[in-house]
Amino acid sequence: MQIFGVDIGGSGIKGAPVDLDKGDLAQERFKVLTPQPATPDGVADGVREVVSHYGWTGPVGLTFPGVVTGGSTIRTAANVDKGWIDTDARALFTERLGGLPTTIVNDADAAGVAEVNFGAGRDRKGTVILLTFGTGIGSALFIDGALVPNTELGHLELGGHDAEKRASSKAKDDHELTWEHWAHRVQKYLAHVEMLFSPELFIIGGGVSRKSEKFLHFIEGIKAEIVPAQLQNNAGIVGAAMHAAKDN
Repeated sequence: MQIFGVDIGGSGIKGAPVDLDKGDLAQERFKVLTPQPATPDGVADGVREVVSHYGWTGPVGLTFPGVVTGGSTIRTAANVDKGWIDTDARALFTERLGGLPTTIVNDADAAGVAEVNFGAGRDRKGTVILLTFGTGIGSALFIDGALVPNTELGHLELGGHDAEKRASSKAKDDHELTWEHWAHRVQKYLAHVEMLFSPELFIIGGGVSRKSEKFLHFIEGIKAEIVPAQLQNNAGIVGAAMHAAKDN
């Protein structure tokens, strides 16, 4: 079975048909840049471009980089335009995609669900936390495989700042940090999250998961196991499609 998944991020909108039996992309993904500012209309146009690239006519699952309540209403918009807040995203995307059935889920929650079902968190019991390092820091918290949605742990305070302002992948680029320097910031953040939740496993997702050999070995003093996401930066697309499959 195939469902289309779209992962909306602060810098890019990427999507592809997903093979739900394998938990992997059925075709190579297509990506467009997220418009700046990332307004609802601008992002919806980007999503339409991605879906139209494949001539897709079935259900579409989408992620969003913020809190999604009631399966549609956007409550936070840290790394996109504030005009998203209180937007009925499902209605917006369904209209822009010509009536195709759509579902919306938090981006990190989608990535986490994919990893817990098909990747690094598969068959893991206890508390598992996936953290996506990109434009911000997304989080997905699981207890014995069950998702606790919309945790937004990237906004925990770290050194007087939102953690994602100090330890996201964007922060690394903005401050021109070496991998080692950035890893020390990530270590401080993980120690703070570990103090609060005592997880058995941290899964490191987002684009940096492809480069885990450059920084993971610098992170010390964390009791939990730390592993890169196996689905890497495709996890959000896969999770979005999985979410849509439950709804269709």
